[in-house]
Amino acid sequence: MADRSTQVFGSPWPYRLAVVTTLCTLVLIFVGGVVTNTGSGLAVPDWPTTFGYNMFTYPPSMMVGGILYEHSHRLIGSLVGMLTVAFVVTLWRTDSRPWVRWLGVVALLAVITQGVLGGLRVVLLQHGLAIVHGCFAHAFLALIVGLCVCTSRWWHVAADTTRVTEATRLRTVAWVTLAVVYAQIIFGALLTHTGTRLGLHLALAGAVVLCSTLLTVWILSGHPERLELRRPALVLIALVVMQLSLGLGAYFYRFTSMNQTISPTVGLGFLTIHRLNGACVLAATAALTVILSRLAGLAQQPRAATMRGQMPVRREGEVLA
Repeated sequence: MADRSTQVFGSPWPYRLAVVTTLCTLVLIFVGGVVTNTGSGLAVPDWPTTFGYNMFTYPPSMMVGGILYEHSHRLIGSLVGMLTVAFVVTLWRTDSRPWVRWLGVVALLAVITQGVLGGLRVVLLQHGLAIVHGCFAHAFLALIVGLCVCTSRWWHVAADTTRVTEATRLRTVAWVTLAVVYAQIIFGALLTHTGTRLGLHLALAGAVVLCSTLLTVWILSGHPERLELRRPALVLIALVVMQLSLGLGAYFYRFTSMNQTISPTVGLGFLTIHRLNGACVLAATAALTVILSRLAGLAQQPRAATMRGQMPVRREGEVLA
């Protein structure tokens, strides 16, 4: 007879693949930052080939300078695409929830679109597409992080936990915070590529600090015992503090005379790690938002109905999510 954990959780592979895809996406965003801040975006002038070679057969000995950065970016992007395909196939084979399956399809379409945007930026020589390409990468990251939560063990056992008071209010604040963080990323991309919108970027930085602090304080003061809320909230506020420090270094390097006293390597570190940490802030906010959305939804359901919905009977040969 199947045990209860098998009945509720189904296959762990969608979650594992979602986590690996998330980590690879963060690496991709970091390398994309290196490409942008070193001016290597057009180091490889053709697409989808690399100087006429198949992307996967380009000689490593020729990967030097900007070519190394840009070609590595393409290879990591291909890896993210293949991982997303594996994730979606596994999801459709093992998860019985239609809405989760179709979210996986949306993620697959998003990663395909992202690859095409990157290629068109090279082929059409459109600088604006580089901005859209960068922003879209972060949107994909938020989506795949949300799918990490939806396919996790916690999602299935959440119905067994005590209800979170004021979950709806916390969910609202989380969604507002997520929107502000993403807007900050958009204006950060504009600042990186055009050198404009500095004022808006700084104003939104203040809004991110305010929203994330408010959300964290409400969680820690109202629900300190809830590890699924406390841990991501603490991670979020720590990342925000780090982001402010990195942003200060990036500002001094790019917009003040101090760039003459900061080595290019250190300056590049400020710019690229600032970009990566901003993606981590978005990922932490997205995870916390989905967790709170789950808890708010459960709070609005009768407990008995929730339990029935989370513990279906497993038939022989059937895999339940």
